[in-house]
Amino acid sequence: MNKQILIAGFGGQGILFSGKFLAYEGLIDNKEVSWLPSYGPEMRGGTANCSIILSDTKIGSPIVDNPDILIAMNAPSLDKYENAVTAGGEIYIDSSLIEKKVNRNDVNAYYIPATKLASDNGLSGLANIIMIGLMIKKSGIVPCENIEKAMKKVVSAKRPELFELNIRAIELGYNYEEA
Repeated sequence: MNKQILIAGFGGQGILFSGKFLAYEGLIDNKEVSWLPSYGPEMRGGTANCSIILSDTKIGSPIVDNPDILIAMNAPSLDKYENAVTAGGEIYIDSSLIEKKVNRNDVNAYYIPATKLASDNGLSGLANIIMIGLMIKKSGIVPCENIEKAMKKVVSAKRPELFELNIRAIELGYNYEEA
């Protein structure tokens, strides 16, 4: 297995946290892992993306030019990266913030109103993790038994209440059924 994942949005959406979660999951699963965050100088509100590679073999470069999986948290990210996704790849779209549809027919596109679901379920700020939950279900690249172990690695021990909220967010995304 060699999966290249790109999570993109704006600062403050938990882009880097989501990537770190996937990286820790890969480590727990004994994969070779690369986690490369990228964000503009303005941080919160500016552009942010995170490249993650999970592989059974050594990783030559952390650069993800053509992701197998794209998680787009805002319209500019979908516009910028849609055409870079490999044919047969997957694109996950937060349909609460992105009204347009994917223009390609050689990828699988999944639409989830993650920001609205987060707000409606008392999980404000966790739309990113709801997106990860759907991606885990559809892609099958993350073993479910590793979810809690990886989440414990990324949620600060000083904020244990956030662990349960993040697990609820993953479950919400995982159990989401498109209309």
